Amino acid sequence: MLLDTNIVIYACRPGGEWLAPWTEHPQACIASVTKIEALGFASIKPAEEHAINELFGTCIVHTLDEAVIVRSVLVRRGPKIGTLDAIIAATALEHDVVLVTHNVDDFKGVRGLRVLNPFEEKSR
Repeated sequence: MLLDTNIVIYACRPGGEWLAPWTEHPQACIASVTKIEALGFASIKPAEEHAINELFGTCIVHTLDEAVIVRSVLVRRGPKIGTLDAIIAATALEHDVVLVTHNVDDFKGVRGLRVLNPFEEKSR
């Protein structure tokens, strides 16, 4: 499963421990651009930065290789989607994994993308 940036951030904040079934899963992975998104906030607190880096150390990191770039271009040609979200979606598609995200609407319309929202699961 590919963890979207918002899942990484929520999991690394106080109270985010309930996301452990996803973040601590042996197959948990991230797109390399998630590192940029998660660590690139000017207001990031040192404890959050440390927790995020620790989480990244336990995840498989999928790089932005040529296959993901080509797939990202195709995703961008579909329904409106931001560039970083297109890269994340393309990474999930290219590696045939489920995207775990709270922002399901950001990925609506990406053909073939499997999405799981743990927040929806929690409310059941």
